[in-house]
Formats: sequence, C-alpha cells, structure tokens
Amino acid sequence: MTREELSKKRIGVLMGGLSAEREVSLSSGRAVLEALREKGYEVVAVDVGRDPHRAIESARIEVAFIALHGRWGEDGVIQGLLESMGIPYTGSGVTASALGMDKIRSRWIFEKHGLPVPEYAVATNADEAAEAIAKRGLGLPLVVKPSKEGSSVGVSIVRREDQLMDAIEGALSFGHPILMERYIAGREIQVGILEDEALGAIEIRPKVEFYDYRAKYTEGLAEHLFPAPIPQDKYREALHLGLTAHKLLGCEGGTRVDLRLEDGGSFYVLEVNTLPGMTPLSLLPEIARGVGIEFPDLCERILLGARLKA
Repeated sequence: MTREELSKKRIGVLMGGLSAEREVSLSSGRAVLEALREKGYEVVAVDVGRDPHRAIESARIEVAFIALHGRWGEDGVIQGLLESMGIPYTGSGVTASALGMDKIRSRWIFEKHGLPVPEYAVATNADEAAEAIAKRGLGLPLVVKPSKEGSSVGVSIVRREDQLMDAIEGALSFGHPILMERYIAGREIQVGILEDEALGAIEIRPKVEFYDYRAKYTEGLAEHLFPAPIPQDKYREALHLGLTAHKLLGCEGGTRVDLRLEDGGSFYVLEVNTLPGMTPLSLLPEIARGVGIEFPDLCERILLGARLKA
C-alpha cells in the first residue's frame, strides 16, 4: 500500500494475546502505536484475547499492524484469521509465519538447502528424549527448548547430567515435540532483515548464562554491539545466512535471524523471528537505527508492506 492509501485507513495495532510473551507484545504494541501516531496515521490499539475475531471486528479496523509475539500471533493463526476477514496485515503470511515459529520444520528446510545448523534431536516425551539424545550421540552441554515458543521461553542449557530431566520436563510443559541441540560455544550474532534486505548484524553479550527472556527484556543484563565486531568476511557471511534463511521460509516485512558464531569460526543458523520485538530494548529497531532508520520510519516501512498474502 502507499502512504496516501494508508492515511485514509483505520489501522489497528494488534497486541497482547494469550502467549507467554503477552507483556512483551503489549510493550511492542504501545511503541508501534505511538510511532504511527507520530507519523500521522489513524491508529487504534487492539488487545486480542480469547476472541480475536470479535476484538478485531469491534475495533472496525481496515489494516492490521501485528505486534503479537509467540503462539496465536506469530505462528500463522492470526494471519489466517485476518485473511478470512479480508484485512491486510503486516509481516509474513500464514505459511511463513507457521514455519518461522516451528523450530523443527524450519530447521528441516535450512538443512535441505545447505544452511549450517547445530546437531539436534527431537522428542515428544521424556523417555523418547533420552533415547534420541543417545541415538544422535549428543553430549553435554546441550540446549533443550520448546519447538514453538519465542523469546527463549522454556529454554535451558544443560551442563550436567542431573539437570537434563528437569530441562526436558520444563520444555515439554510448553508442548511437544521439543528440540535438543548441541550447545554452540561462541558468540550470539543476530541479523536484522527489512523488505528482503539484510540491514546489519548485532552481537549480544549477555551478563547472565545466556540471552534468555530476562536478559532480553531487562535493561543492563546484556551488552549490544552494533555493528557486530567480527571480521568483515564473517560479517558478510552473517548477512548472507540471515537473508537466505528469511527467504527460504518465504518471510516478508521485518524479521530477525538468530545465529551462533562458534569459537572455531563457523556460523550456525538457529531460527527466524518473523515478528521480532519492537520494544525499547529490541534488536531489529536497534539495528535499523544503526543504519539510519529511526523507529517511526521503521514502523512506517513495515506498515507500507501490509497486504493480504493468501
């Protein structure tokens, strides 16, 4: 859509929801709401709860800016609802959203197309998890995570045998199957994508064990270095891997791709975040700002990509 077309539309910022990332989504939504108002758009907040259809319908919106995170917002569900209601929306479509949220299926796609991923195993229960780890020859340390959650919800790093079952049960509490992967000792590198362009790569240095939910959303618990202080050839490789992963899943709009740079120098692709955070501590806005795109302009550019995608 053009700016002129959107200036005549009633835009709803969808936020909140029912996932474990509700509070983050509310923070993202409020920031986007303020930014779009600053840009002169008619925009309203829509907190989608247990009846998103009714919430969206009663808000009488004509375009949706999706600021939801986690299940029922980032996984293709809300995108499918908006398609059925004929309401154009921002971000990726139903299939790309579902694939991005599913760490296992997205990993299959990355593997098939030759992107480097950590060695991993998949399981639907605790007994199966132990067998799968042994069968794949995965040693410690090991990362155990739910396959369909974001913001590192339910993620554990297992360094001792006596921690393993608690980590497995913790991940299973968010649903199954779960993913268990080799821990990549090294650096956390994340790539920001906007409109099929890799904007840049940022390094995260958490001040806790890893870049978990608390570190992501608590000021002072992680150091952000932009541009990532890595050799230029590795920087270009990070951008290439990030953009390739984004395109393989068919993503649109603004996304963020999580990578690990192993101490030995090899990159591994972890996942694509199809609706990255838009909070004051979020990485896509920070990367965009680092290349001269201020937050209101970033929100507007994402909004301009709103459309029906089915």
